[in-house]
Amino acid sequence: MKVLIVEDELLIQQSLKILMENMGVEVMATTHGKEAIEWIQTHDFDRIICDLMLQDITGFDVIEESLKKYTRDEIKTKFVIMSAYNSPEILEKAQSYHCMFISKPFQHIQDTLKLMLSLS
Repeated sequence: MKVLIVEDELLIQQSLKILMENMGVEVMATTHGKEAIEWIQTHDFDRIICDLMLQDITGFDVIEESLKKYTRDEIKTKFVIMSAYNSPEILEKAQSYHCMFISKPFQHIQDTLKLMLSLS
C-alpha cells in the first residue's frame, strides 16, 4: 500500500509516517498542499491522508485539484480528511466528497491507523 500524508504539524506527520511504515506501508509525506497536488498528479497512491487546514491551501483544495486525475468514486476511496475543526459546515463539505473525516486529536492511534488504511 502506498500512502500520501499531507500534514503541516510535523510531529503528527512524522508520527503517522513512522507508525504506518512500521505496518509495512510505503509513505510519502509533505507539509504543503500544493506539493501534494504535484505528487498526486505524478504518483499513484492507495490512500491520501490530508489535514484540512494547511499553511498554503486547504485539504478541500487538494481534493478539488485531485478531481483532475480521479473520479468522485475514486476520491471517496482514497481520501481521508483530518481536522481539529469539525463544525457542521466542515463535516457537510467532507460528506459532499464522500470521504472519511477523522477528528484530531486522535483518541486511539492504532484504531485510527487501521481505519485510515481500511477504506475500500
